[in-house]
Amino acid sequence: MTDTAVPASADLSALDLLATLVAVVDDAGRIVYANHALEDAIGLSRRNLQGVDLADWLLPASLWHNALQGAQQHEYAVIRYDTQLRRLLRPPLPVHLVLATTDERARRIVEMLPLEQQARQEREERLLEQTQANKAMIRNLAHEIKNPLGGIRGAAQLLQLELGQRPDLAEYTDVIVHEADRLQALVDRLLEPHRRALQFSDVNIHEVCERVRAVLLAEFPKGLQVVRDYDTSIPEFRGDRELLIQAVLNLAHNAAQALRERIAAGDARITLRTRVQRQVTFGKRRVRLALELHVIDNGPGVPDDIRERIFYPLVSGRDGGTGLGLTLAQTFVQQHQGLIECDSRPGHTDFTILIPLA
Repeated sequence: MTDTAVPASADLSALDLLATLVAVVDDAGRIVYANHALEDAIGLSRRNLQGVDLADWLLPASLWHNALQGAQQHEYAVIRYDTQLRRLLRPPLPVHLVLATTDERARRIVEMLPLEQQARQEREERLLEQTQANKAMIRNLAHEIKNPLGGIRGAAQLLQLELGQRPDLAEYTDVIVHEADRLQALVDRLLEPHRRALQFSDVNIHEVCERVRAVLLAEFPKGLQVVRDYDTSIPEFRGDRELLIQAVLNLAHNAAQALRERIAAGDARITLRTRVQRQVTFGKRRVRLALELHVIDNGPGVPDDIRERIFYPLVSGRDGGTGLGLTLAQTFVQQHQGLIECDSRPGHTDFTILIPLA
C-alpha cells in the first residue's frame, strides 16, 4: 500500500461515531479505514480489512468497479447505487452505497446505508415532520374552537334560565351544554401536552409497566392476561414518570379495546416486554444505548386503511374512539427524544417505544 493510502487514523476516528457503514479507500479501491459499524456488519476488525480490495466484499463486484472507474476519471463527484455487502457467517446485506472523493490525495469515502435502515430513517423523519405539523395544527385549531365554544355554552345557560317555565324546550339547551362540555374536554386533551412542563426524575421503566398492568387488570379482571417479560438489568433514566405511564397506558388501553372479542372468549393477551438495544439510530442520530419497550397483543391487527395514519390526531380504528391516544403517546415519547413504531398483522400487533438511555 502506498504512503498516500495510509493516512493517520486520528483524522478518521470521528467516523466511528456514525451509525452508517463507512470505509475510506485509496484510488485503487483498497480499504484504508473501516469504521466500527462496518467492522460489526462484516464481522472483521479494521486491522484485517485494511489493505483489502473493497470489491471482495461487494456483490456484484462489477458495479463497484464501474463506480470506482467513474470516480477515477472524474466523471461524477458522487456516485450512488444499490448493492450487497458480503458478511461472515451471515447472508449478504442489501445496502445503498455512496462513493465520493474526500481530498486531493485521491482517498475516497464509501458510505453504505442498509436499505432497511434507510427506509426506517426516512420513515422516522416523515413521522417527526408529521408530528410537528400536527402539534401546530392542534394548538391553532384548539384555540380557535375554545373561545366560541365558551360563548355557545354561556348562551345556552342563559337560554335555560329564560326557558325555566318550558321544560320541554329546556331539554334542547341541556343537549347544547352537554355537547359543549364534551367538546371542551376534547380540546383540553388536545392542548394537554403543550400545557404541562416536563418533570424529570429518575425513572424505573418496570415501575411504569407495573402501574399500567395494574390499571389494565382492574378494568379487565377477566379474560385478559397481561404477561411480564422484563429485562431487569435496564438502568434507571431521566424522564417524566407520569407522562411515560400515560404513553404506555394509551398503547395498552388501545390494545385492550382491540381485544374485546378475545376478552369475551377468555384468550386475550397483552405482553409488556422490555429490552436494551445498543447502537440505535434515531433519525440521523446514533445513541449507544436505548430502551426498547414492547406492548404486544394478539388482537386482529391495525386496519389496513388507517395503518399509515394511526399516529394522526382524530384517526381511530374503532367506533366511539377519539383518535387521540396514539397521538398523545407519540408526543409524550418524543418529549423524551424517542419514538414509537408499529408492526401489525392479524394475531400480532407490536407497538415499540424506543427511548435513548445513553
